[in-house]
Amino acid sequence: MNPMKALVVDDEPLARERLSRLLKEAGCTVVGELGDGVALLHWLKAPGEVDVIFLDIQMPGLSGIEVLAEVPDGPPVVFVTAYSDFAVRAFELAAVDYLLKPVFEDRLGKCLQRLRDRLVRPLSPSELKTLLPPPIRFPIRAGDGEIYMELERVTHFELENDRVWACRGPNRYLTRWFALSEVEQAFPDDGLLRIQRHLLLRPRMVKGIRPTTVGRIKVMVAPQVELTVSRAMTPRARECVRAATL
Repeated sequence: MNPMKALVVDDEPLARERLSRLLKEAGCTVVGELGDGVALLHWLKAPGEVDVIFLDIQMPGLSGIEVLAEVPDGPPVVFVTAYSDFAVRAFELAAVDYLLKPVFEDRLGKCLQRLRDRLVRPLSPSELKTLLPPPIRFPIRAGDGEIYMELERVTHFELENDRVWACRGPNRYLTRWFALSEVEQAFPDDGLLRIQRHLLLRPRMVKGIRPTTVGRIKVMVAPQVELTVSRAMTPRARECVRAATL
């Protein structure tokens, strides 16, 4: 029997190395290791020969499920996660195989046997989208009370007079936060980027870039709404925006 060929995708180097080592010890061939969703997206557009992808779910920027949902006809996938709540319930309902971190030899062995018995099948884009967690929401002020806004609708956050505003293009909404660091802690996996001391950008919401003074750029997040990126953060902003739009 030919050794099973596996691709390992995880943004944590130690977790990636551990799983690759366990796979090799189990007689598999690890054809590659990738560190983020963007790299996986590139790989899936011109996939190499592989029998299974071991895929971390929570990665900065594009999650593993978000990437797969955009690329049909991929190979079978085993999801790897440190979160045992929503993800595991969804996987069990969909009869999808998964591994909880840290991965151990006995559980991996059972997973590999299921793969050999062809009990793990590729999922369609519509099936994958059912595995996505509910939208992330947070409270904003509304008169004497508050309502909940989905993070995906926000272009950036702005700090003004020690209060944080959530912005949807030109529209601003007062949040319960008092520092941008609180926003970063609330959404550690969203890929938020501090482009000024008072501005926190969601790179995936950028619609265009143009240079201004030497070494600086402006990013357009809505018609007639541009944000100036500091000189120090301009290279990083270019990189993040490019990765978020691939």
